[in-house]
Amino acid sequence: MLAIAAASVASPVTGMSIETVAYNDAAAPLMDGYTTHRIYAYLEAGARLDAVYGNAAGALSIYTSDGSGFYQNVLGGDNSLQINPGLFGFFPSVEYDSFVTIGLLDSTDNALLVAGFEDGGGWGDFNNAGMLATSNGSWLVTPADSQGDPVDGRVLIGQFTTNSGVEVLGQVNLQGSGADGETYQVVGATWVPAPGALALLGVAGLAGRRRRR
Repeated sequence: MLAIAAASVASPVTGMSIETVAYNDAAAPLMDGYTTHRIYAYLEAGARLDAVYGNAAGALSIYTSDGSGFYQNVLGGDNSLQINPGLFGFFPSVEYDSFVTIGLLDSTDNALLVAGFEDGGGWGDFNNAGMLATSNGSWLVTPADSQGDPVDGRVLIGQFTTNSGVEVLGQVNLQGSGADGETYQVVGATWVPAPGALALLGVAGLAGRRRRR
């Protein structure tokens, strides 16, 4: 099943997907009863993603379909800067922690920045079996950081592990630049949960562009 809706012509974001991750042999017994999901933004050729955010015009929220919250490993962290790949061999479940990111799955050569999240839940709720929500926060990279560039046409924005059978829902706002160098913003980007299949939902939110200075 592949579901696609048209994105705004003003934005190079062509859709979003959520995919299920297969556990490695070492982690499989430890992760029994859990499912790990990764969320991606798809972009046109030459475009990049610089920030995922929530603000007064559009709050960011990521949550589970049954309210059970996300798996949080005590050796992991809120974002990919805090995911130490050196621990994977000793504590395999760390690799499947729930965290936000742009492009990368761990701290290696990672230039991620995080701002805000003081309001409306933020990291506190996220780390206590709640939703990730903010209207005043973002995770981002600078336009000079290559991790905002798509790989195979997409950029990873987060990994979220849930109880098996539970979906990851929500919406985010995206900012970056297109192939023409203009900055875009997309409000209300979301994804379609589709276990066992790739699903894309075109962005139906508001989009605007301005030329990069």
